[in-house]
Amino acid sequence: MEVLFVLALGAAALVIVPLLLLKLLIFLVLLPFKLLGLLFKVVFGVVGVVGSVLAAVVGLVFGLVAVALLALLIPLVPLVLVAAGIWLVVRASHPRSSEIRLAR
Repeated sequence: MEVLFVLALGAAALVIVPLLLLKLLIFLVLLPFKLLGLLFKVVFGVVGVVGSVLAAVVGLVFGLVAVALLALLIPLVPLVLVAAGIWLVVRASHPRSSEIRLAR
């Protein structure tokens, strides 16, 4: 019985060892491409992080500028409304001096 077991292990080794060698060979052939992929992943990851940080900073700056402009312009809204009312009253009280007539 032990002989049959040893023969089965030998037959399995004849199948498994070439497959392991083939796997090792494929790994060694593809290793430079895996390393190149890792390099690209690291480089583009760093570029992506730097770009994200820059975009966040630019967004914050534009947001702060918008808030500052809004804070400066809101108190001026009543003055603009009063000026628009005066302009409408003055414009309505003066008739049009002359209309542009098209030559026929």
